[in-house]
Amino acid sequence: MSIDWNLIMRLVIAGLMGACIGLERELRAKEAGLRTHFIVALGSALFMIISQYAFSGRFDAARVAAQVVSGIGFIGAGVIIFQKNVVRGVTTAAGLWVAAAIGLACGAGMYDVACASALMTVICLELVHFFHLRYGEKVVDLTLKSQGNQDLLAMLDVLKSEGVNVETYSVFSSKVHLTVRLHQRNYVETLRRLVERLDGFTIEDLN
Repeated sequence: MSIDWNLIMRLVIAGLMGACIGLERELRAKEAGLRTHFIVALGSALFMIISQYAFSGRFDAARVAAQVVSGIGFIGAGVIIFQKNVVRGVTTAAGLWVAAAIGLACGAGMYDVACASALMTVICLELVHFFHLRYGEKVVDLTLKSQGNQDLLAMLDVLKSEGVNVETYSVFSSKVHLTVRLHQRNYVETLRRLVERLDGFTIEDLN
């Protein structure tokens, strides 16, 4: 049995294209990284090759491709989580979905389309990350412990003067739990100023 190097090249290219997207996700410490995207793209390409060449007689390659599109939803759903009143992992799930499409394109021999899609996906992710760091906001949970009978309204005025957007707050005995939004670009400096200005309060927990 001879080795079909053309088909093997399709698998290699599919894996590399998926790895490019996965590497970006890995560097951002996301739920699915290089290995997951590599395997998804490689597996999709393999399914496409099987649908085209593994069956003799009449066959419909689109059926297998359609099942890949449906099946990748289960993996994508696994990386979506609800945390701190925010849905996280949707972008990574979409990246897995694109990696599967790139794998299908490579499996069909459409290298130019696959490469262009992978490049556009990585550029989009990097640009959005850059603008998020520069102009985006970060959700932070704070637990403050009062050292006396401090005025809660005065504390909220301090937060407002620092440009901190308080989403929710709750008071339990001598502790105040806050969910705030800070500017991503300088949130560490903002927290440092809050520690200095919140007289009578100490930060007990931060995440």
